[in-house]
Amino acid sequence: MIRRKLLGVFILSCALGLSAQEKKSFTIDISHPTGNISPNMWGVFFEDINLGADGGIYAELIKNRSFEFADPFMGWKKLGEKIGEGTFLVLNRKDKPNNPRFLRVNTSLSSEKVGLQNEGFRGMGIKQGLRYDFSVLYKQAVPGITLRLQLVDTLGSVIGESTIRPEKTGTDWQKQQISFRAAKTESKAKLVLWFEGKGTLDVDMISLFPEDTWKNRPGGLRKDMVQLLADMKPGFIRFPGGCIVEGRDLANRFQWKKTVGPIEDRKLIINRWNTEFKHRLTPDYYQSFGLGFFEYFQLAEDIGAEPLPILNCGMACQFNTAELVPIDELDEYVQDALDLIEFANGDTGTKWGKLRAEMGHPLPFNLKMLGVGNENWGPQYIERLEVFKKALNERYPNIKIVASSGTDPEGERFEFLNKELRRLKVDFIDEHYYRSPDWFLTHANRYDAYDRQGPKIFAGEYAAHTDRTAGTGNRNNWKAAIAEAAFLTGVERNADVVGMASYAPLFAHVDGWQWTPDLIWVDNLQAYGTPNYQVQKLYAINKGTHVISVRMDNVIPSGQDGLYASAVLDSKTNEAIIKVVNHNDYPINGSFNIQTKENLAKEVEHIVLTAGLAEENSIQHPNKVSPKIDKVTLKGKTIISDLSPYSFHIFKIKIK
Repeated sequence: MIRRKLLGVFILSCALGLSAQEKKSFTIDISHPTGNISPNMWGVFFEDINLGADGGIYAELIKNRSFEFADPFMGWKKLGEKIGEGTFLVLNRKDKPNNPRFLRVNTSLSSEKVGLQNEGFRGMGIKQGLRYDFSVLYKQAVPGITLRLQLVDTLGSVIGESTIRPEKTGTDWQKQQISFRAAKTESKAKLVLWFEGKGTLDVDMISLFPEDTWKNRPGGLRKDMVQLLADMKPGFIRFPGGCIVEGRDLANRFQWKKTVGPIEDRKLIINRWNTEFKHRLTPDYYQSFGLGFFEYFQLAEDIGAEPLPILNCGMACQFNTAELVPIDELDEYVQDALDLIEFANGDTGTKWGKLRAEMGHPLPFNLKMLGVGNENWGPQYIERLEVFKKALNERYPNIKIVASSGTDPEGERFEFLNKELRRLKVDFIDEHYYRSPDWFLTHANRYDAYDRQGPKIFAGEYAAHTDRTAGTGNRNNWKAAIAEAAFLTGVERNADVVGMASYAPLFAHVDGWQWTPDLIWVDNLQAYGTPNYQVQKLYAINKGTHVISVRMDNVIPSGQDGLYASAVLDSKTNEAIIKVVNHNDYPINGSFNIQTKENLAKEVEHIVLTAGLAEENSIQHPNKVSPKIDKVTLKGKTIISDLSPYSFHIFKIKIK
């Protein structure tokens, strides 16, 4: 009896084993490319949300450095045992309309020493041995006050210090700088300024930057965050975002002209994500515009990406105020678009080209495309877009126009806009979809039947949401990432229709986020790519130049039996690149038959990304879900490889 039971278990186990090793055959035709792939295909979408700019990629460590927040002392704490009335006064000046406030410190009104403490953006990330560059604008009638600077850790211990003595006098503002090194690494440091001596000193633009900015530019960007972008080799960078372009109302829309020129002359505004979500209120979230349009263009150039700026079309966010500029008052907005092209591309003899040169970039940025509006909808959008399009086509006919198809990938709004944008013959239709992983899995064939003759598609914002849209339960886990990997096989397969694609949002601070999920997470010292980042990166660095056909049982593999696939040819590296997703909880034995008369290298590079569906990366474990690389050997012109459960594979075959 026992032997019979054991035999039954053995037979059942064998049966299960055969089931687990289900075989699937794929045919890849290298000889007949089916479409071209844009060199800009895979890019990044930047928006100042989740402390993405101030407190994020913009490396400034001082919050509210010019006292321009609604509460002038937000981020600052007054220090001293007995602070006399009038010791600290916030004053306004008429000659700096974009930066009117400054702080007057009169130490003669206090009997004890006085100071200020700045908390930074959820603290300041300080690294042992690194140089920190402090600067301040000041004005004084006579010398008398020395500034003693101290970086302090969470216990109040000094971990870096220096002194600076303003010497120049008069009515003009002066800038003074000093550098010092940190003695300890601390993620939640604060800066303390002691005003020593007796006298009166006016201060503004109190600033602290680490030396290790991207390309070591003074006042630049956070190096580790930019490096993660550069590692993706993105084809474009869209900026300055989505909803912040519109603003909650038009007064707080993004106006690019107020973000260029000298840093101290840029106009700070409240960030529209400041109070957008009641569950994540961030009353200290403002935009200093230290990261302005010049810096965006420069960043794009640095990482080899095409710049894609998006401008307001005369409409505030329709989910908020839905404020409109009357059509007959739209000239200012249209002129902003024309002037932006001049700023990016004009020679130094033009007004805006001259400003670009004065900012350090005499050569043009070679802007090729421009977005008009973000997630706008309805006939009001179309009639404003027509005005923009007419002016842009007349003045700059070579600039490609990107236009919004609204907030959703289907429905009445989408259908209306899709029809109208095709009628207008815009160059790109910007589609957005934040949907469940199941939606991504079931829509991998979305673009298979799209019109090949009409406008190109820009998949401008997408992400798989494991909870409701913008809910706190969304996770950057493998469940979301593998669904995106599956969907993107359909995007890549239709690269003759989809010209650009980007995940959104890009950055989030672990202590200062408003929206999840996000591609890259940071704290004050570290940054890491999520599993979703790993998927986007693998597509971007393996994009190829031409689409080639993949068939499974003579059909396009777009979800049948849980399998998805696409393939490209890279004429630059002379490689065929196959991407395949197994979205099953059991392995598949894959057979990939390469159809070509060309000779193929026997050794094939195999990249695999796989994990449990709930697994995520983190600050503590940044590479928990990351690609593994090995080699497989061609058998004739066939690759035989096991596709593990819930896995994303890339096979790179050299063509001799």
